[in-house]
Formats: sequence, C-alpha cells, structure tokens
Amino acid sequence: MGDLYSWLISFFFLIALLVVVVYQLMCLADLEFDYINPYDSSSRINRVILPEFIAQGVLCLFYLATGHWFMSLFCVPYLYYNVRLYLRRQHLVDVTEIFNLLHWEKKLRLFKLFYLIFLLFLSIFWMILTALDENE
Repeated sequence: MGDLYSWLISFFFLIALLVVVVYQLMCLADLEFDYINPYDSSSRINRVILPEFIAQGVLCLFYLATGHWFMSLFCVPYLYYNVRLYLRRQHLVDVTEIFNLLHWEKKLRLFKLFYLIFLLFLSIFWMILTALDENE
C-alpha cells in the first residue's frame, strides 16, 4: 500500500509542476498578445521559477528515496538542465530581453510541458499497475 501512496504523491508533484509551467506559458501568451506589460510578465514568471526548480529536485530525490530508479533516471535530464540554468544565472527572465527571447522562452516551456506530461503518463501507468498488483 505504501508504494501506491508514493505514486500518488509523485502524481500530485507532477500536477503541481504542470500547473506552474502552464502558468508561465499563459504569462508569455499574455505578453505576446499585449495583454500585460513586460515587467509584470517577467516578475510573475520569475516568482515561480525557483519553486518549480525546487519541486522538480524534490521529486527526483523522492523517486530515489522510494526506489523508483526508472523514474528518477527520467527526471535527471530535466534536473540537470535546471541546475545548469541556475548555476549560470540564466534561470530568470530578463525584462529588457523578454520580447527578443519570447519565441525561445515559449518553446522552452512547451518542451518542459510535454516532458512533464510524459512523466505524468508514466506515473499514472505505474500507479495503476501497482494498484492492480496489490488487489491480486
């Protein structure tokens, strides 16, 4: 039963990460269609970047602690990319460059979104498989 609970916890972590990435995409779309000014958009995005990085790191460590090696290996590239961005101080969106990098930032968030959806489907698969194994 504990394994099922660990999959449920990872499911909710992934849902939270998806919400954060979709929020960032919405801020970029609002900026693109001129519903919001660049300062507000970048401050809203920058406010949620570090919690996204921390949640993703905790999720990867959670997979390691619970013994889900396969899922932790899938989380490592995303974690490495986030750590690399943070160490190079490129993780925050610059107010003055946001219009020049708008297409790149949207493409980056879309890639993150699809990657997290892939992890979510894997998590749901393993959760269903674990639930079926415990019922037998």
